[in-house]
Amino acid sequence: MDTVVPPSGSVLDLFRLTGRVAVVTGAGSGLGAGLARALAEAGADIVVAGRRRDKLEQVAASVTALGRRCSVVPTDVTDPAQCETLARTAITEFGRLDVLVNNAGITHTAPATREDPGDYRNVLEVNLFGAYWTAQACARVMRPGSSIVNVASMLGLIKSVLPQAAYASSKAGLIGLTRDLSHQWAGRKGIRVNAIAPGFVDTDMIGEMSQDILDEFLRDCSLGRTATQREIDAAVVFLAGPASGYITGSTLAVDGGTSGH
Repeated sequence: MDTVVPPSGSVLDLFRLTGRVAVVTGAGSGLGAGLARALAEAGADIVVAGRRRDKLEQVAASVTALGRRCSVVPTDVTDPAQCETLARTAITEFGRLDVLVNNAGITHTAPATREDPGDYRNVLEVNLFGAYWTAQACARVMRPGSSIVNVASMLGLIKSVLPQAAYASSKAGLIGLTRDLSHQWAGRKGIRVNAIAPGFVDTDMIGEMSQDILDEFLRDCSLGRTATQREIDAAVVFLAGPASGYITGSTLAVDGGTSGH
């Protein structure tokens, strides 16, 4: 393995991603779209991946408006072959791949005794298997000093108010996967693998939740509010770049203190 040089320079320099290339899955809307723009603001060129090309094109336009290059790669992360194509496209178009943000995810709410097996499998296929196939494909072409950030959830750490066995187990599995891949790749490949576990974020998805349910979730939140997109952006930019150069295998809870109860 090539030696990874510890970061140097000013503190602010450590948060810059200039000259780097980042892949963001689930980038067509919501959290993923915001993360793609945040990484571009930090200086990275971006590859946006997701199932809907029209949505990805809109995000790409917002990235290029920031002065960064952006490539659109429609991708179903449950298909390992498409994940391989995604990684190869980054190398073909930009010559390198330094950051992967595994953000693609879906949820499903159902009582455990009545949950359809197909629904349960579908959540795990996207949230856990998809993250693995994408990380696997990207790690094959990443160079030492690269970073993978898995977007887990506080529900991988604590109980849920709603019956979400599929989602909770997929996110807990993603946290376990983060630890294992970090152990495998940190020394051998020089790739750091970390996760964030967000609480509720003020995105369109929150608007679909009843106020009573949201209030119940926030009852155990020390800060008593949802997170903003920018607060999640900052956590991902931190883990993606040299500022977190001595952090690997960790899950950063960005949940307002909810998992600390």
